[in-house]
Amino acid sequence: MNGWRGRILRINLSAGQWTVEHPDADVYARQIGGRGLAGSYLWDEASRPWDDPEMPLLFFTGPLVDTASPTSGMMTVMSRSPQTGTVGDGSFGGSLGTALKKAGWDGLVITGRARTLRGIEIEDARITLVEAAPLSGRKTPELYARLKGKGAVVLAGPAAEAGVRYANLIVDGSWAAGRNGLGLLFAAKNLKYIAVKGSTTTRVADPGALKRAQEDVQRLLSASPFLLGDLGIGRYGTAALYDLIDARRMMPTDNFRRTRFDAARGMNAHAFHKRYAPHRTGCLGCTILCKRIASDGRILPEFETLAHFSALLGNAEMETVMEANRLCIELGMDPISAAATLSCHGEIRRRHPGPREILSLLQDIGAGRGIGKALGQGAAVYAEQCGKPEAAMAVKGMELPGFDPRGAYGMALAYATSTRGGCHMRAYPISSEILRKPVATNRFTFSGKARMIKGAEDLFAAADSLTACPFVFLAASLEEYARIFTAVTGLETSADDLLSAGERIDYSERIMNFRNGFRGTDDDLPARFFEEPGTGNGHLEIQPLDRDEFLKARAVYRRIRGLDSEGRPTGEKAAELGIAWSGETGG
Repeated sequence: MNGWRGRILRINLSAGQWTVEHPDADVYARQIGGRGLAGSYLWDEASRPWDDPEMPLLFFTGPLVDTASPTSGMMTVMSRSPQTGTVGDGSFGGSLGTALKKAGWDGLVITGRARTLRGIEIEDARITLVEAAPLSGRKTPELYARLKGKGAVVLAGPAAEAGVRYANLIVDGSWAAGRNGLGLLFAAKNLKYIAVKGSTTTRVADPGALKRAQEDVQRLLSASPFLLGDLGIGRYGTAALYDLIDARRMMPTDNFRRTRFDAARGMNAHAFHKRYAPHRTGCLGCTILCKRIASDGRILPEFETLAHFSALLGNAEMETVMEANRLCIELGMDPISAAATLSCHGEIRRRHPGPREILSLLQDIGAGRGIGKALGQGAAVYAEQCGKPEAAMAVKGMELPGFDPRGAYGMALAYATSTRGGCHMRAYPISSEILRKPVATNRFTFSGKARMIKGAEDLFAAADSLTACPFVFLAASLEEYARIFTAVTGLETSADDLLSAGERIDYSERIMNFRNGFRGTDDDLPARFFEEPGTGNGHLEIQPLDRDEFLKARAVYRRIRGLDSEGRPTGEKAAELGIAWSGETGG
């Protein structure tokens, strides 16, 4: 088998045993890997409570991982989200995916609950369950320092042990498998870490064709000003978006009550670069290298973290942003959700926390201490408990990131339709609406956005299954990646084939969500965006979204996606996509 390794490792923590599965070749060809293959393993178990011992926690690589394919260091983690109840997944970098593939495994399925806190150590075919009780309560840098000699490492921090609903998993000490709260699955299974070493090599069907396709993608990346230009994310990291978004009046400020942050020019990527003198790094197999590490060893914040710990909270102190980012990594919790919950808290009490209080509250959240215990449940739950549900800027229970939907209508629709809640990485319409790539679109209209979002969701589902970094598609396309997939696996594949697989993967997730009680009414935005304007400047006024136009666009999206008029998946569309589902709630 080329590209894939043909083996899935299944570990039952309750029994302390492991087995090997060998999926059929047609399963690989159909599900690809990553998000698609993980979803096929979640399918029969998706309606269990997230903390049911038999709820699987899934780590899956794709066929391009451990090859010369561009941006091939990504992988997927998936389960049912403790934060939202939806299908919960994340695509993340670091070295874990490559290490797992080199160890001879396409995926890892973890079920059960260990009697005592355990670690899993994988070295090729040797699997060991290790006593980890002494590691309880340790912060992620200390844990990683102890474990990095064992290979690639993914672990849960103190926030997971404290029950924070947006607890992350931290990979190799700095990459986050974020959003969804999947760090809580580690706590529910009494699992502290997974360490992986591998010594084998993934076979490629046609190395020459792969090299030619890889060179084509690299030329496209090099020609992209946003990716590898002097002011792009290859130079400044994703924080390069900071000025761009603020100048277009879509920087969420004051818990999304405004869209302009007056201190933005002093808080941008250039300012951080000048003050903290970072060096470039990134995922294995990537030439974009969007991660930045300061001269003192701290991780510089990515755009969404920078935006939320500055503009959203009205904070103009760079060092507070740096320390907030450090604390979120050390404690193992999602910075977008943490900052958005603090902003919701500030609106409810009519005063945003100051710089010192931001850091103090983050520590309280990570320890489950005082008010931090309530804030650790996320903005939607916290606001509901306070009797102010309208203060939570969330979709399906997931807090919105650093793009105000009043400034880009495609983002408004993407937030609403995302299968995992208020997420910008299910379709990333910012590429067309703000960056003007691959085609420029009018960001202040819903016209054409339904088809754009549906197509982008399918593309991202395919990319997350291959796996490849979504940023590469700001320059390259599925045409190039179809050639790469063919060269790696030997299976003749077109861009349309990959898009069809992405459509099937997305629709399968919608069915799982439907079986778990989600309905079309959940595909919506907080009322604030339809009732309050953003911040204008006399030349560009940011109007509230037109509710009727949004609903019309959502109705068009449903038709294009193959949902019924109420937003429900149908048995007919499932059959068309080759998904074995009757159309009933129970499947």
